[in-house]
Amino acid sequence: MDQMRLDDFDFPLPRELIADHPCEPREAARLLHIPAMGDFADRHIADLPDLLRPGDLLVCNDTKVIPARLVGNRGAARVEITLHRDEGGGAWRAFARGARRLRVGDRLDFAADFAATVAAKHAEGDVTLRFALEGDAFRNTLARYGAMPLPPYIRRPQDGDTRDRSDYQTIFAREEGAVAAPTAGLHFTSALIAALAGRGIGLANLTLHVGPGTFLPVKIDDPRQHHMHAEWGLLSTETAARIAATRQSGGRIVAIGTTSLRLLESAADKAGKVRPFAGETQLFILPGYRFRAIDLLLTNFHLPRSTLFMLVAALAGLDRIKAAYAHAIAQRYRFFSYGDACLIERPGVR
Repeated sequence: MDQMRLDDFDFPLPRELIADHPCEPREAARLLHIPAMGDFADRHIADLPDLLRPGDLLVCNDTKVIPARLVGNRGAARVEITLHRDEGGGAWRAFARGARRLRVGDRLDFAADFAATVAAKHAEGDVTLRFALEGDAFRNTLARYGAMPLPPYIRRPQDGDTRDRSDYQTIFAREEGAVAAPTAGLHFTSALIAALAGRGIGLANLTLHVGPGTFLPVKIDDPRQHHMHAEWGLLSTETAARIAATRQSGGRIVAIGTTSLRLLESAADKAGKVRPFAGETQLFILPGYRFRAIDLLLTNFHLPRSTLFMLVAALAGLDRIKAAYAHAIAQRYRFFSYGDACLIERPGVR
């Protein structure tokens, strides 16, 4: 796209289509198949083994969401924060509601035995907090008092919903560090994984610790000027070797979620070979991007005007993804983190 405006990525969505809870059982969630050419097909997650081929490889994100949302007090004032980066030594970067009212040196009390001091202030509501606890002592205390950092569009009572502790965690979750779930993975169960394996479809993992930047809106009229927050990722030598072997045998690489896709693309060289990776990525995928590492993407439906909707527009084509979303809305699909999903085939892939 020679010209690109934020409004290009907008679409109307009725509020009642935003899912507040996941589908049960998970495999019963709906799945919109978006082939590279031809008509869209209304399916279900349970149909995924039939939509893929023996020899394909699914790549999942095994990050684990931490209960990063804390509510406490600064004196008599209520304070709500979301931790997003462990800086070591008890220091954490966090987004704070009403951060402008905070001052360096302020004490924030989250419980009788859990408090932090504001050590520094940054842009856009970002602060550095210093806790007296660190390591296992901190993690155990956070597990006791923290809540899952659900996206703001999911409606919850002030004291939260205890089911989110399990609902907002994927079956793949192993490595602690995310403050948002890689939501395409929420659809998977042990039964679905067994069905995929029985069809000869492989599964590999990587780690990308999803940061709060996934919720930050694009505010600039030219999206190309948007600043992406960095997220830390790891793709092992073993996973890189499995991807190479899949390619060599004619199989396709299927990213489970945009987080897996972004790390796979970050780890791919110019020839498309995926190499081991450890570090941060700020990859921002917009229409015009040339995909090198993946052939298909399983992903949920994304917010209008968001970086993730821009990513799927880059993969499927802006007009085609808008048509797919219009179809999903007309057919009453459920949207966003706890909603239904789509399977997008990259144009040009056999």
